[in-house]
Amino acid sequence: MAAPRHILSFAQTLAGGGVERAMLRLARDWIERGARVTLVMGSPDGPLAAELPDGIETIVLGHSGYAAMAAVPGIVRAVSPDILFCPGNHYTLVAAWTKARLGAACPPIVAKISNAPDRADHGAVVAAGHRWWLAAHRRFLDHIVAMTPATAAAAARAMRMEGRTSVIPNPPARPIPGAPVPPLPTGPFVLGVGRLRPQKRWDRLIAAMAALDGVPLVILGEGPDRRALTAQARALGIADRVHLPGHAADPFPAMARAAVLALTSDYEGVPGVLREALSVGTPVVATDCSAAIAEIVTRPELGRIVPRDDPAALVTALRHALAATRPAPVPPPGTDSAARYLALFDTLLA
Repeated sequence: MAAPRHILSFAQTLAGGGVERAMLRLARDWIERGARVTLVMGSPDGPLAAELPDGIETIVLGHSGYAAMAAVPGIVRAVSPDILFCPGNHYTLVAAWTKARLGAACPPIVAKISNAPDRADHGAVVAAGHRWWLAAHRRFLDHIVAMTPATAAAAARAMRMEGRTSVIPNPPARPIPGAPVPPLPTGPFVLGVGRLRPQKRWDRLIAAMAALDGVPLVILGEGPDRRALTAQARALGIADRVHLPGHAADPFPAMARAAVLALTSDYEGVPGVLREALSVGTPVVATDCSAAIAEIVTRPELGRIVPRDDPAALVTALRHALAATRPAPVPPPGTDSAARYLALFDTLLA
């Protein structure tokens, strides 16, 4: 089937994040397969700017807030894309606004499920409002794509979009030749990769490190929690072995050298960092923050899954991983993901 002529997507910022990074990988692969891709950006600044693929068309709005995204319907009118691709859950408000403004003139909207529909950080009132919002998605989305069967089933139920759901993994990340490698400890160390934001709960991991005498921790990422995490490490007396070097354009060298990769989030969609670590033979320890974790950590030698609020279990799992034999590398899925997306787009356009 012929590739669609024109796909439009959007990103508030290129400051770094798994959603935007995966979208840029898809855009690169779509362009390589003959599609035209336009990216509407709130701000062009950030480390992911270096990952913009050749041939992508960009429209810069000037600032990264949701107010800037209000311009998307007018841009859609002006450039007439065939498909709108919503790269993650937190962008579906843009999709809803665009559908409301354009009505029947709106192109088909396909949204990728990047985070679990159920949010562990919501209280009862907010959770009820979130359930209403998820159910409303069936009115403005044409199709949703999840990265594993478990997340697809959960999203289809929450959004009431059974029959309009596909399973397509993210395309695997590729090493970036020449990317700088952050300073790393010489011996075994624990690695975290992700933005320094409340969702990621790096405070759990730093607290666990206090029980692992002498073992360093490196967290690759940037975000608003940096000051709090630094203060926590200082208060625990482990500031000398907690390292926050910032965003890494290519985390693979650090993953390959780490003894274990840890993910301690409250909620996730399908964490690509787990698959990336396993692809270089590094075991993982993860909280039960998504149904997809068990679809990735499928064998004991690959790592352990621990309850979110069980500090002792987290420490035990980390100790086990630090002493265990490294598993054989696990090839990630998704080498044909771009082609599968294009086939889905063709079906919707037909």
